Amino acid sequence: MRKLYSPKTVREIMDLYGFKFTKSLGQNFLIDKNFVDKIIGSADPRGKNIIEIGPGLGTIGYEAAKVCKNLILVEIDRKLIPILKENFSEFDNTRIINEDFLKLDLEDLIEKDFGGEDYQVISNLPYYITTPIIEKLIESKKPPRKMTIMVQKEVADRILADVGDKDYSSLSVFIKFFAKASRVTNVPKTVFMPKPKVDSAVLDLDLRLYDDSVDKKKVFDLVRAGFNKRRKTILNSLSSVVSKDKLCLAFENLGIHSNLRAENLSLDDYINLVKVIETL
Repeated sequence: MRKLYSPKTVREIMDLYGFKFTKSLGQNFLIDKNFVDKIIGSADPRGKNIIEIGPGLGTIGYEAAKVCKNLILVEIDRKLIPILKENFSEFDNTRIINEDFLKLDLEDLIEKDFGGEDYQVISNLPYYITTPIIEKLIESKKPPRKMTIMVQKEVADRILADVGDKDYSSLSVFIKFFAKASRVTNVPKTVFMPKPKVDSAVLDLDLRLYDDSVDKKKVFDLVRAGFNKRRKTILNSLSSVVSKDKLCLAFENLGIHSNLRAENLSLDDYINLVKVIETL
């Protein structure tokens, strides 16, 4: 049983394989068992199908493999593949894929490896592609039931922000449409090797059935238009996708003041705006 969270073990593996961190891939390995345990405890992988994106040496995945039904590790760095194969050699429920997750056929993978069954995601997400990965998973035809992810703390703050918060953004609204998000724990930069410049946070995203009575594309067209020009009033910012005449009628119908700004509107406000505009 290997302690992959041990700095000593990490150095031994790096020396043995001649591995060096690739800065462009955002590689920062977790070296604190307390935080590994918190992630595993919150994800609760026992008996479940799990995908881990960017496993690194397999520090988190190793603990998941002990109890989960099936585990797929998706790692883009080919230099890590022989290390992962060695570290997971004792498990027969694990498959390692050397591929860019954003180019992976996720639906095909879920069908072939999990028999189309439900699955969860665990990941210390590469910071430079955090949002694209979240979007791919959430908008997939076969989205995970739950995601336990580590992200930059400032990204976590944006995801969790609500109307009136300084961090409230289009990402906040996007996540709320698809999932219930909660903070598991904050993670200081001191528990990584190498040490990143910023602190992190672990989030749980519990995906739910979204409101399919509304055209989600139209909702996010409004959201993006509003936050792209967030200093303007919603009458002016949203007029890039809907005529001002229709906006005025919709605002009057819903009791929304036209001089508000994008950050003053909740997810429900954006959904209701689309529904009313479609009747005009």
